Amino acid sequence: MRRMFRKCGILLFWVFLWYGLCLGVDNRILLASPLETARALAVLLGEGSFYATVGVSLLRIGAGFLLGLAAGLCLAACSRRFPLAEELLSPAVGLAKAVPVASFVVLMLVWWGSSFLVVGICFLVVAPHIYISTLEGLKSTDKKLLEMAEVFRLARRDRFFYIYRPGLKPFWRGSMKVALGMCWKSGVAAEVMGIPDHSIGEQLYLSKVYLDTGGIFAWTVVIILLSFLFEKMVLGLLERFLGWEPSCRGQKPRDGGREGKALELSAVTKGYQGRQVLQAVSAVYEPGGTYLLTEPSGSGKTTLLRILAGLTPPDRGSLSASPLCSMVFQEDRLCEEYSGLKNVELVTGDRAAAAEALGQLLEAEALERPCSELSGGMKRRVALVRALAADSDLLLLDEPFTGMDALTRRRAEEYIQRNRKGRTLVMADHREGSARNPGAE
Repeated sequence: MRRMFRKCGILLFWVFLWYGLCLGVDNRILLASPLETARALAVLLGEGSFYATVGVSLLRIGAGFLLGLAAGLCLAACSRRFPLAEELLSPAVGLAKAVPVASFVVLMLVWWGSSFLVVGICFLVVAPHIYISTLEGLKSTDKKLLEMAEVFRLARRDRFFYIYRPGLKPFWRGSMKVALGMCWKSGVAAEVMGIPDHSIGEQLYLSKVYLDTGGIFAWTVVIILLSFLFEKMVLGLLERFLGWEPSCRGQKPRDGGREGKALELSAVTKGYQGRQVLQAVSAVYEPGGTYLLTEPSGSGKTTLLRILAGLTPPDRGSLSASPLCSMVFQEDRLCEEYSGLKNVELVTGDRAAAAEALGQLLEAEALERPCSELSGGMKRRVALVRALAADSDLLLLDEPFTGMDALTRRRAEEYIQRNRKGRTLVMADHREGSARNPGAE
């Protein structure tokens, strides 16, 4: 209530200031008073043609906005997928941003007349803003989460909703507000210059011709209200879309796999910035075997696991075709905005199965909490359950017990043993002698 009274007070302040200016000017042609504006608005609201005019302008501006939005999104996705497309579109986008709207209005009047003028102007105003913001959002998507999605073979739809969409949120919110405001201003300006039939711009032009300042102010109030309502509607739909959590489709179906075949490394060498991390490493990982990597930190355990997962190519040496794998990364690599349950559902495609699996390691009250609110040990358990719940032939666990106390670690080891299902296990653990050999048979 206090906030509402404060806003009403601010509004009344400006109305009284407006009225005071009118008294000072004392010329209704130069400056119409609030009362004259209200009378003109009341007359407009009583005319049937008013609603037809508003509807036609709203349709034109809305169509231009939606076309610009669709074009911006599609072109941004294309540019992200094909760098050449971004280079080709760069001059056109720069031109659309730099050329004044008035120039486009004049050109379109010459080319097309006034019929499609407003739609075209709104399109040219909206498309560049949406394109630039969407492309920047796509480029800023967390690369580590994209690697996780590749390892777990997540469906494209799930990647968009739970990896790309969170990164796009701040970009879309900002650009949508700017695009909506510019769309209405440019659209009405184009109507005033082109004077298409049955438009708000036509009515503004006629009010100017007849020196009807009250009518100009009344139509301006209508424009402000329509812009406000249109913006609220579009942003409301955007927020509903951003908050929507559709069911997950799970992993892509197998197209092969290498059940029953050994995984072989032959003289694999890998270095970074002149520092040799792996030197001529050869190994054979038999199906169903357990392999613990307990070398000190910095000895290349993570690099070796990344090579086994197909994420990092070796500098020299060879690796037999990788089996389908799932992985606990050195980082948790969770979709932090969503619950641990949703993170596991991403690989299972079944919410009930995800809840059953995660409930074995995580407390019931924590299942639905966003991962950003979980402790480090809880996040690690979610990452471990996700890896074990995924369909794979090879389990790669990079220090999976980080952040867990002794009791929780014991529970996690038992969980691995119960849910390993005969898969090959390669685990890096900084605690030498993780004496249990989880899942050993």
